[in-house]
Amino acid sequence: MKVLFASLFLLIALPLRAQVVEKITVYKAGGKTFEGFVAYPQNIKGKAPGVLVVHDWLGVTDKTKNKARDLAKLGYVAFAADIYTKGVRPGVDRAGQEAGKYKKDRKLFRKHLKYGLDEMARMPQVDRQKLAAIGFCFGGTGVLELARTGAPLKGVVSFHGGLDSPEPSLGKNIKGKVLALHGADDPFVSAQDLAAFEEEMRQNNVDWQMVKYGGAVHSFTDKTAGTDNSKGAAYNEKADSRSWVAMKDFFSEIL
Repeated sequence: MKVLFASLFLLIALPLRAQVVEKITVYKAGGKTFEGFVAYPQNIKGKAPGVLVVHDWLGVTDKTKNKARDLAKLGYVAFAADIYTKGVRPGVDRAGQEAGKYKKDRKLFRKHLKYGLDEMARMPQVDRQKLAAIGFCFGGTGVLELARTGAPLKGVVSFHGGLDSPEPSLGKNIKGKVLALHGADDPFVSAQDLAAFEEEMRQNNVDWQMVKYGGAVHSFTDKTAGTDNSKGAAYNEKADSRSWVAMKDFFSEIL
């Protein structure tokens, strides 16, 4: 009976996996080489909306790729852009230093984000009139910076991202809608940064939303972060699930 069940499971699971096409994508821009990851539905007909996925402080890891796969299952072309450049995949001990380079140099950050968006837009499966971006932690900060460049995005979703902006006047360039999904108890986003972000959105007449998840801290979608809120970063199953549903509803509206 166990063997029969296992065989039936494989017959069911294999077609599901086959529904998503995925591949590593190496691209060059600004004299640098990047290594991203694309996933899209196998049965895609014509073109589909493109969703840029911006990684956390560890770079394009399996976590990032899994988010791209999940988006592909929803019918999108998902491209995990590489902000750090090919071969730069810092461990936890060096991730803060690597991410810090871009947080300190927002122009460089925005440039690398734009490279990724341009690469996705060139893909033959992508509908260039329907582009969006999501990001996690470091990437959550990134998608907001990308929106501030005036990129042709229908919208961006920031999952527990940093909300500070050294140049809030750039908010005037935001063309799409903004959804910020935030842990209400996140110690890494100060009350001042939170207020400044909301003011930036208001002053520039951005169509924005913010959802705060009670009992959630930083990294609430990251299952590798543990569950100890006292550390400031921890996984929260409810917030993870609810934030993904919020993203799907947002995409149903804009895409």
